[in-house]
Formats: sequence, C-alpha cells, structure tokens
Amino acid sequence: MREFIVEADGGSRGNPGPAGYGAVVIDAATGETLREVAEYIGVATNNVAEYKGLVAGLKAAHELDPAASVHVRMDSKLVVEQMSGRWKIKHPDMKPLAAEAARVFPPDRVTYEWIPREKNKHADRLANEAMDAGKRGEQWVASESTAELDAQDARAARAARAARAAGAVGAAGVAGKASEPSGADDARAAGNVAAAQVPSVGWAAPADLGAPATFVLLRHGETALTPQKRFSGSGGTDPSLSEIGREQAERAAAAFAVRGTIQAIVSSPLKRCQETAQAVAARLGLDVRIEDGLRETDFGAWEGLTFGEVRARQPDELNAWLASPDTAPPGGESFAEVAVRVSAARDRLATEYAGRTVLLVTHVTPIKTLVRLALGAPPESLFRMELSAASVSAVAYYSDGNASVRLLNDTSHLR
Repeated sequence: MREFIVEADGGSRGNPGPAGYGAVVIDAATGETLREVAEYIGVATNNVAEYKGLVAGLKAAHELDPAASVHVRMDSKLVVEQMSGRWKIKHPDMKPLAAEAARVFPPDRVTYEWIPREKNKHADRLANEAMDAGKRGEQWVASESTAELDAQDARAARAARAARAAGAVGAAGVAGKASEPSGADDARAAGNVAAAQVPSVGWAAPADLGAPATFVLLRHGETALTPQKRFSGSGGTDPSLSEIGREQAERAAAAFAVRGTIQAIVSSPLKRCQETAQAVAARLGLDVRIEDGLRETDFGAWEGLTFGEVRARQPDELNAWLASPDTAPPGGESFAEVAVRVSAARDRLATEYAGRTVLLVTHVTPIKTLVRLALGAPPESLFRMELSAASVSAVAYYSDGNASVRLLNDTSHLR
C-alpha cells in the first residue's frame, strides 16, 4: 500500500478576517512533493481555515491514490486532537468540516500527528501565498508558488544548525583527549552530545535563531468587580474600568512610552482590555488589533459571584473544577478549552510578529496560560501564580518553538 504524508495549515489575518489554507502531499518513501494546494477563502476564522486545509490535503492525496494510507501532520493542536477523537468537537463551524475530512479516506487509513509550526513551513507558506493573492483580488496559482523552495531553504538551515552542533561536539571531544583520562573524556563527550540535543532557550538561544517574538503581557486595569474578587470572565457582564483602573492604564501607558519598545498592540475583545489598550495606544500612536483568542474564561453560572458564594452554592462543582482542568463551571468553559484557543492565538501572533515586541492586553487566565505553557508547567500551576491588575509579564518565542519567560507580575509602574 502506498503511503502519503499530508502537511496542512490555515490562517486568518484578523480571526475572523481574510483567510486562506495550504496543503502539500508528500511521498512517504521518497520525500518527494507530489501535490500542492492552496486557496483564499474570504473572511473566516483561523480554525476554519486549518480544517479546510486538512480537507483539501486529504482530497489531493485521494486523487493521487484512493487506496493509499495517509499520515497527516499539522501544527494545529485543536484539529489533530479532534480528528484523532481525543477532543470533542463543539463549535458548529467545525463539525461539518471534520465530518467532511473523515469521509475522504476510511478512518483506519489516516493517522494524525501534531508538529511545531517551524516544521510546517511548507504548508504555512502556501496558506500565506493564498492570503496574499486574495489581498490582490486574485486566486493562488500553483505555477507561481515558491513555497517548496522556501521549505527547502528552511530544511537546509535546520540541517546546517545541526551540523554546527555536531561539529562543536566533535571538537570538544578532541580537545578533551589531549588532557583527560579516557573515562573523563567519555563523560565530557556525552555531556556535550546531550547539550546539543536539547533545544536552547532564553538567554542561551543561539544567534542564528534570530530575534524572538516578544509578548509583553498586560493585564487590564481594575473594574468594580476586581477588588471584590468576583468571577469576571467573558460569559457575563462586560464591565468597564473603574476610576482606579483608568489611572492604572494611564500609568502603564506612560511606562511603555518611556521604554519605547512596543511595536504593536493586540487586545482581548472585552471592554476592560480595550479601554486599557486604547490608553497605551494613544500614548504610542499605534492602532489596537482585536484577538478573540485572548478573551477571559467563560465562568458560566459563576459569573459575578465570589469564590465563597460559589463554595456555598455549588461545592461539588467547585471541587471538581479545582481538581481537573477539563472540568468547566456549569454553562462555562474549562481551563483545557481556554488553553486550546490561547495557544492557537499565541501561534498565530508569534508567527506574524516574529522578531518584534508586541503588547498583548488580556486577562488573568490567558496570561497565566501563556506563562504555564512556556514553562512546561502542569495545569495546577494556574492556581500558584499571582497576577495583579495592570501588571506586566513577558514571554519571548523563538523560531525553533522554544520560549523564555522574561517577567511575571511586575507592578513597579503603578507605584
């Protein structure tokens, strides 16, 4: 049986916004690119574009050989987990697309694998070519694509980095033999090999990774609910900043103006974040982009209540929520679901703003989630971080997929 690899991706510039997808079919035995497909699809969300890329890739593979087996590789954790059957498909826009994808090949002939975005450059480039064509009022044309050449360049760069790392290991081993006994030499060489195999992060990242995308994470200023410690998510009222909150936003804006490092501003759609973001934007002369993936958790029936009130009314539900990130408040959203959309937003923004410093104005849960994921910390770490109103945190994202936490809960600008 012939085996294909399908790599697919999709993107939306605005989410929802102008969107496109790309997919490539590869011969698993030879690594040869057999088919490229891409399309501008108009205004859509990032998830819809990614699903459409999957469908197009599977259909292209089916046209080549309907009896083949297919291994799908995507950097969308959502699509991979849903199509693998591990996550439920709840969104009405996703269900028909997932069903369409499942009908192309028999399920027992398709497997799914998540890959980091830097290993999905070919499909990503195709999707961006499609969106660029749409911006010009055109459709993507295969004969004009440079995606495969770009992907080859990226692979060559990775291979060169690996070769340099291997050379460094070899050189260290030769140097060691001149002055150490064989046992110490073996230990030194083994240590260098291990170091070369572990991706560098943070301050130790090699220069050839380029400048990271740096997210400066600003929690919105206080609202009337903040000092009362009430659940205030995205499923209830949408409170404005209080007088104290507006003052906090202005102080943050003044501090960012002095630093002069912010190059773009992205905000949660909720009012308290937009008001905070606009205060900074007015000082810096920048526009504010809205990103729905940065909205706060929907706390469902607990919106507006204090922790103590929830404990008195629904103790079993609260205990279950505290015990598992997969459990949602009644009628609300689980932390696992929040992590999916926050990580999807993170990936989109890190790609778009590579090498730049971006201010993300958002909420407690999204900021803690970004920090948790950057550290590789377990879900329970969400309950072990303090995050004050109008506090500043920062995470840098490198092109190899690694991240470095630079700052957490800084409130020095408010004093």
